Amino acid sequence: MQKIIPIVMAGGSGTRLWPLSRKLFPKQFLPLMGEATMFQETLNRLRPESSETVSNFITAEPIIVCNEEHRFIVAEQLRLAEQQAKSIILEPVGRNTAPAVALAALDAINGGEDPLLLVLAADHVIKDLPAFHAAITSAAVLAEQGQLATFGIVPRSPEVGYGYIKAGEMFNGSAKVEKFVEKPDLDTAKSYLASGNYFWNSGMFMFKASVYLSELKKYQAQILSAVTLSYKGKTEDLDFTRIDELEFKACPDDSIDYAIMEKTDLAMVVPLDAGWSDVGSWSSLWEESSQDEMGNVNRGDVISHDSHNNLFFSDNKLIAAVGVDDLVIVDTPDAVMVSPKARVQEVKQIVQVLQKERRSEAIVHREVSRPWGSYDSVDKGERFQVKRITVKPKAKLSLQMHHHRAEHWIIVSGTALVTIGGETSLLCENQSVYIPIGVTHRLENPGVLSLEMIEVQSGSYLGEDDIVRFEDNYGRK
Repeated sequence: MQKIIPIVMAGGSGTRLWPLSRKLFPKQFLPLMGEATMFQETLNRLRPESSETVSNFITAEPIIVCNEEHRFIVAEQLRLAEQQAKSIILEPVGRNTAPAVALAALDAINGGEDPLLLVLAADHVIKDLPAFHAAITSAAVLAEQGQLATFGIVPRSPEVGYGYIKAGEMFNGSAKVEKFVEKPDLDTAKSYLASGNYFWNSGMFMFKASVYLSELKKYQAQILSAVTLSYKGKTEDLDFTRIDELEFKACPDDSIDYAIMEKTDLAMVVPLDAGWSDVGSWSSLWEESSQDEMGNVNRGDVISHDSHNNLFFSDNKLIAAVGVDDLVIVDTPDAVMVSPKARVQEVKQIVQVLQKERRSEAIVHREVSRPWGSYDSVDKGERFQVKRITVKPKAKLSLQMHHHRAEHWIIVSGTALVTIGGETSLLCENQSVYIPIGVTHRLENPGVLSLEMIEVQSGSYLGEDDIVRFEDNYGRK
């Protein structure tokens, strides 16, 4: 069997799972179904130890395609999962799946090989790994023969939230794709389920890199041209591959389905019955999660009485519920969302209002990840802000200054190497230091344990864009 390279598509914003999923920290990077994040679970399914079958065909490290603004999250989650990537390709703007996979295909053949590409989304749940691996094996046979294989999910119900694939007659566990259909109404979905030859469209694929690029040239040459030019202008930045931004912005926005699969005569579908879900809403998360004897899913600090079939998700405070049924209640440090389970799809309307009003709750959590650690905005007023800052061992922030704010740093635990105006000193627990407006400064953790500190900012403007960087280990401007 030919070499197989997994392509993990890690873009997307996951607005239907707000307030937990946000633009700068979307659902694929959250631990929704266990201790590992969905992105990490996607990688774990491909580990050799996950199945004897995997070691027979997954022979290369994955290529990750993600948004530029998520690059450090991807790198950190790879590190925590003890995984390596062949490449982490950064998209400067989103242009849908057809261009993203084309970037990965060009990267995969860069060394003169023509591997099989296993295209996976980073935010899917797959419970039955042997069934998943068996389907991959079947799809690989088709891909080696020059076919474009897609995985069709065996439907469990007349779902109106998914697109469908109509299959021809099955032969040796696969079938020609007759057509792709859009999300149906309920009656149409029921007829699809009854017919037995319709599958949910999973958005997962397998094909040779060269065949994909050839079909893209045939049906959407403009995409291939723009992607090729953007890839030729690539630069390497730390662990990341940056492509030419101007060329990629000129690329049409199109999915693999529209660009190729609906037009090609090489499309094949492999049925997949492996407990799959895209966890596209709070109600689907409730369905996929373990429920207690009252039908409730309890995550975090929850106490309920005489309440049934609810999803309680607390990221911060105690949720206490009395006599409520069929609700979703989600608490985060800066937002609470309450909805009937049947209407959770409408949370997108809330996100649209937040975006229109330019509110931060649509974009970022109160706790923000950075390549050196994280910070949590504990309190904020008109001319002050208090943050709890965590710096990873051996990590350092940029050498920087601020035009509009001064800062006080109080060390809570660990050791801080502090540079202020060219002078360096070592601070320990319960010590503090003051950084005036306009003075260059830097914070570093020289120890082997995390550094915890409180930062008190004061001044006329406290935005994150009031940072002038002179040196940075992470290539930030």
